Amino acid sequence: MNARRSLRRLPQRWRPLALVAAALATAGTVAAAVAAATALAPPANTGRPGISGGARDGSTLTARNGRWTNQPASFAYQWLRCGGGGANCAAIAGANGRTYTLGTGDVGHRLRVQVTATNAAGSGTAESNATRVVASVGSVPANTAPPSVSGNPQEGQTLSAGVGRWSGASSFGFQWQRCDANGAGCAAIAGATGQTYNLSSSDVAHTLRVQVTARNSRGGTSATSAPTALVAPARPGSAAVAVTSIALPDRLVVDQVKFSPQPLRRRRTLVGRFHVSDLRGFSIQGALVYALALPYGWVATAPEVQTDGSGWAPIAFRPTSRLPLHRGTFLVVFVRARKPGENLLAGVSTRRLVQATIVP
Repeated sequence: MNARRSLRRLPQRWRPLALVAAALATAGTVAAAVAAATALAPPANTGRPGISGGARDGSTLTARNGRWTNQPASFAYQWLRCGGGGANCAAIAGANGRTYTLGTGDVGHRLRVQVTATNAAGSGTAESNATRVVASVGSVPANTAPPSVSGNPQEGQTLSAGVGRWSGASSFGFQWQRCDANGAGCAAIAGATGQTYNLSSSDVAHTLRVQVTARNSRGGTSATSAPTALVAPARPGSAAVAVTSIALPDRLVVDQVKFSPQPLRRRRTLVGRFHVSDLRGFSIQGALVYALALPYGWVATAPEVQTDGSGWAPIAFRPTSRLPLHRGTFLVVFVRARKPGENLLAGVSTRRLVQATIVP
């Protein structure tokens, strides 16, 4: 009212200028009020926070702040571990930085991050979407196919180890082991840690296998090959094994025969000595040897005899009165060697005909 009276007192030509000045004063007051109101409002989220980085064990995640009004002065973070469906989240103790490195405890879970924006008027909080389910990577190596051994298992020969197939392996180590004839009771061979191994006399009549250890930054995993065949001697007959260790496709062989006395000049006991080996050159202990002299009735039939530790079986032939002592007479002997418990005509058995001279 007073303003209107003051305006009427002004000369007519000054009144428009006074109206403009009054309007400007009013606008300044309103702008100041709006500015003051804006400065006092806490930050408000207009674009959800996000997370960058792979959801894999050992990876690092980084929080993205999102979009905010009212000019936040600072941001704070809290990482949350959630269930596989992204719900039931709980704060991870100490995980308050903008980045977070995933560990084994996060595998199978999803993660979120809470971002808190702050200014002089207060703060506001917003939460990101959940990551994918955290995958397990960087585990110790896993064997998918066992190691193998190649080479001729004979004294003086070299065996080589195949590592097999692995996932996640960066390096390999080897340990050769010496086992019994059945592939059991294995023990590490001192110093035998290369990918190849030279067979020695100590390995004869044993089997060998190799243990391969695959390693990466997480640790190591070991796998073992199947045992080799029995290591054969370099010189046939120089080592003996039990007949119980012989199985097809190996076979018994009557490889040596000795008669004493030779020639047989009178009707006295004739001793035949029969040596049994296998196809690999081992002397065979415990094989059953049967010998039948022909024609029938010239000598008495003898029972089966078991080979000794050197593979020899002695059999005594006692002549009867029907044995002729003529010049140029020979005693033919049918010899059979077999593994106890097997069929007489099957398995690893062998048969052979030999002859002894009666009178030269």
